[in-house]
Amino acid sequence: MADADPAATLGDVIRRQRELSRLSMRQFAQMAGISNPYLSQIERGLRAPSQRVVDAIARSLETSADALYEQAGINIEDEAEAEEAPGVRAAIEGDRALTPRQRRALLEVYDAFVATAERRRGTQ
Repeated sequence: MADADPAATLGDVIRRQRELSRLSMRQFAQMAGISNPYLSQIERGLRAPSQRVVDAIARSLETSADALYEQAGINIEDEAEAEEAPGVRAAIEGDRALTPRQRRALLEVYDAFVATAERRRGTQ
């Protein structure tokens, strides 16, 4: 499976999870805050979603982005190391005293705080 396109594999996982949740593409796109055509492209492996979009999709599926990547066979730790993570995210991700679930929860809270701060800065 090493030859598989990661975007196509992730799209397959997202489509299966959406179908298991018995959601139409239109309903799910609305829940995730993305357009129906964009979701279609993601599910067919034509577009690779950003981390922000994967996070929104995961929240809509009531799972984590890590779980989606894992089901798709994508090792996100290797990809995360390739990119420079901000200090707080890197500290949380690197803290092995926390369980993976605890790390995900902290990252979700941190991301929510950062998004709120960004929205506030945008309205001032």
